[in-house]
Amino acid sequence: MPYKTKYIPKNSTKYIGDVDKIICRSLWERKFCKFLDENQNVIRWSFETLKIPYVSSIDNKVHVYLPDFIVEKQNKDGIIETLVVEIKPFKQTQKPSAGKRKSKKSLINENITYTINTNKWEAAKKFCQKHSWKFVILTEKELFDASK
Repeated sequence: MPYKTKYIPKNSTKYIGDVDKIICRSLWERKFCKFLDENQNVIRWSFETLKIPYVSSIDNKVHVYLPDFIVEKQNKDGIIETLVVEIKPFKQTQKPSAGKRKSKKSLINENITYTINTNKWEAAKKFCQKHSWKFVILTEKELFDASK
């Protein structure tokens, strides 16, 4: 059974949407919710509220991508920025390669996941560019690297 937990913000006035519907599917998403909730530079945020259409190159059909977060924050210069944030394992952000112990089926599935992800991310980048927003993918490297 996959990880699933409800996040209840301490600063509910910063959250855009229904605070009773923040369902995290990973500890990483939960950690980021807590960061957004407690960070004084974050003005507003939401979880899985933005719908971005994209065409999958796997089936050539239009699908809907729900990025994990929308964040409105004040940067170090006092300028308000809007970020669309996706939380993903680093492995899923890299083109799969055949390994000694990897089955053909596993490699095919990894390639499909990677292709779908890159289709989503390209659509998100275009959407963000059109709105003068920024698209960001965070992996365990950014979420758990204490030096950043």
